[in-house]
Amino acid sequence: MLQVEYPKIGIRPTIDGRERGIRESLEDQTMAMAHQVAALIHEQLRYPDGTPVETVIADSTIGGVREAAAAKTKFDKANICGTITVTPCWCYGSETMDMSRDLPHAIWGFNGTERPGAVYLAAVLAAHAQKGIPAFGIYGEDVQDSDADQIPADVAKKLIRFAKTALAIGTMRNKAYLSIGSVAMGIAGSTVNPDFFQDYLGMRNEYVDMSEITRRIDEGIYDHSEFDKAWAWAQEHTPVDPDIYNADDPNKFSDAQKAEQFQTSIKMVLIARDLMDGNEKLAEEGFGEESKGHYAIAAGFQGQRQWTDHFPNGDYMESLLNSQFDWNGIHAPNVFATENDSLNAVSMLFNYLLTNTPQIFADVRTYWSPEAVKRVTGETLTGKAANGFLHLSNSGAQSLDGAGYEEINGQPAIKPFWDVTQAEADAALQNTRWIPANIGYFRGGGFSSNYVSRGGTNGMPATMTRLNLVKGVGPTLQLAEGYIVDLPEKVFSVINQRTDPGWPSTIFVPTLTGHGAFKSVYGVMDNWGANHGAISYGHIGADLITLASALRIPVYMHNVAEEDIFRPRAWSNFGTEEAEGADFRACQNFGPLYH
Repeated sequence: MLQVEYPKIGIRPTIDGRERGIRESLEDQTMAMAHQVAALIHEQLRYPDGTPVETVIADSTIGGVREAAAAKTKFDKANICGTITVTPCWCYGSETMDMSRDLPHAIWGFNGTERPGAVYLAAVLAAHAQKGIPAFGIYGEDVQDSDADQIPADVAKKLIRFAKTALAIGTMRNKAYLSIGSVAMGIAGSTVNPDFFQDYLGMRNEYVDMSEITRRIDEGIYDHSEFDKAWAWAQEHTPVDPDIYNADDPNKFSDAQKAEQFQTSIKMVLIARDLMDGNEKLAEEGFGEESKGHYAIAAGFQGQRQWTDHFPNGDYMESLLNSQFDWNGIHAPNVFATENDSLNAVSMLFNYLLTNTPQIFADVRTYWSPEAVKRVTGETLTGKAANGFLHLSNSGAQSLDGAGYEEINGQPAIKPFWDVTQAEADAALQNTRWIPANIGYFRGGGFSSNYVSRGGTNGMPATMTRLNLVKGVGPTLQLAEGYIVDLPEKVFSVINQRTDPGWPSTIFVPTLTGHGAFKSVYGVMDNWGANHGAISYGHIGADLITLASALRIPVYMHNVAEEDIFRPRAWSNFGTEEAEGADFRACQNFGPLYH
């Protein structure tokens, strides 16, 4: 995992600046609100390395422009990624607001009868909109007493949602997306658009040719002691199955050739990780330049076809990098896209930064209607799959965590690495097969992970996400909350034989709403914007919508309840009756965060 200095949330206690009684009476209450927010964030949120999120509180309450400037000076030195302004009272809006244009901002106006926190909230949000610096407004539904020391649940929910967004934005900023190779088989998402990364995410783009992997293998530019450790572990924990799928192919590989491919696949894991994160061990061996890496928070590997027509495919590399366990034990995952699909990599990155959990990269491959299932299997679908399902599958590059052998309350789940037990990691490995790659697709061989994601008795909650680029519009985001489900063995066996049975499978059922793309499961498939999707554990659609709005990326397809949508207050100035259209207009008007 990339070692970084993680960003912090800045907290700004604003106050009525009138002294001789008014300001003095509010000092303790105002600063107490700031400390309450800091404690909430510290207790509920963690960075990707598992440590609690840090906050920075202004040195004093902010009653005017000088104190606002002092807070900004402090924040500029503290790697602040977003600000939360808190107040119980009226304050001077344009004098106390944060004027930073490239940070997300939220304001909590206390709902109490003693002082007009709501009045300040409305005034300063209007100032933010007028100055083109959209801010999220937070106002509790119920009136509180002035000495309340608890943050209401509805306020806390929005504070945490905003903080997740700010942290995701701050963590991406100034990092890189690393393209290993170029465009895979004409896939649009692997035509990397640097303007998007720079203007919307604040990221840079780094590029290396796939021949760099060959060079490092040939010249031994990797940690040889780690390779020996990895090779011993891989033979025990990821053994390769018999080559039954290529049994009749005259070009099938010998056991010796497959062993060599297996070793190459492990070296690819080490080298790709070094390219992303850097590796001090390389400097010790005299490879100072190579030891630095590309400071890449996400990466993609072209593979097909220029690499895979001659060398082992990238599936083993991609699966292990996206997983939370390997020969080094349990650890944070990388974000690594197959076919260098940079847009799916960003989708995975959004999901990961909001959840700290590894992501499933999959083809949105097939919609199976109840009628089609009945025709080919004779079985009637029931339960969550009664209206049909999406068969998500790719060539074997999925995170092994996606097998569903981690558990929460006895049900399949995907957890942050610090909650994963060794027994859960072992179960995922034991239930994943490694299949010699289909030579028709991969002439250079390689190995595909093969498992079926467990849904459990209630289905595993999941969200499928995709970022798309549209000429004349820019980036757009779509998402579908739903469940990963189990199918009856007879049904799965039949449908799996109709694709490549050596690839991993995830059976996903989106939650239907009765309108738009979510009138039917078919409607979700029919409106999906690309061939790939990023699948995250949990229902995180509301978090994604908040993040997208802060980045000025409109969301054009989702099944999140209206009451859970949290966007900057200025979005209502672009229409209140039809939120999707208002989202497009607001994003277009304010433009990308870093433009």
